[in-house]
Amino acid sequence: MYKYFFLLLFPVLVLSQENKSVYEVLSYDDFKNQTSNNKTLLFDIRTMEEFNSGHLKGSVNIDFYEEELFDKFFNKVDKSKPIYIYCRSGNRSKKSSEKLKKLGFVKIYDLEGGYKNWIKKSN
Repeated sequence: MYKYFFLLLFPVLVLSQENKSVYEVLSYDDFKNQTSNNKTLLFDIRTMEEFNSGHLKGSVNIDFYEEELFDKFFNKVDKSKPIYIYCRSGNRSKKSSEKLKKLGFVKIYDLEGGYKNWIKKSN
């Protein structure tokens, strides 16, 4: 009986491990090092006005508050590749990471303290 129980349980355990997402908040230095090449998927999720006032080189602006556009855009992005996100201070990017996990992304990296922290540390 236990043998059959194990045989039924094993696939469930294996499948549950496959869907584990990685969400990690990175320090300024780690984020900078990991996004230094031009091949990184880097997203600024602030409003367009915030983005236009200054942003990280190579980042793409996708406004978190534009839910339909946000979902439509990220449904077209390769979910197996690591993505790097930031907002003004870290609140929206944390909420975004939850949405991105639900969309199937498996490697999500967030800038600690957001763009405010980036400016502070880079000066």
